[in-house]
Amino acid sequence: MITPYFNTEEGAPAPLRAAVSGRVRFEEVDPLGIVWHGRYASYFEDARVALTDRYGIGYLDLYEKEVVAPVRKLHADYFRSLRFGETFTVEAVLHWTEAPCLNMEFTIQNEAREVTTTGYTVQLMLDADRNLLLLPPPFYRAFLDRWRRGGLA
Repeated sequence: MITPYFNTEEGAPAPLRAAVSGRVRFEEVDPLGIVWHGRYASYFEDARVALTDRYGIGYLDLYEKEVVAPVRKLHADYFRSLRFGETFTVEAVLHWTEAPCLNMEFTIQNEAREVTTTGYTVQLMLDADRNLLLLPPPFYRAFLDRWRRGGLA
């Protein structure tokens, strides 16, 4: 059992999830034929984009509302190497918080369904002038309200 990176608040709605699949490309491996460690962040990104786009809070959705969400923290734990040509799945899990940020956890599994990598990111929300938002902007508050009511299933 992999220990979760984020605590679940009592009474919080279930996390939101999305998964994407991929195949390790030649350009992603080092001379040993294993995925270079820095590429895992882009695998996380692919799953993050799938999840946020699914729920209408993707990068372009935020940009239209004059909000940006830079990554403040990125963490990865490596358990097994992915190799050239291998297929894999990345699951992104968005955890509930009422703060104006995105707490997202990632799990990568190889074709044998073994966990190869886990990690997380924390993204803060900034306004168009790059000031830190202390409260969720109205469109994100509405998203949180739909999530809490179960309207995002």
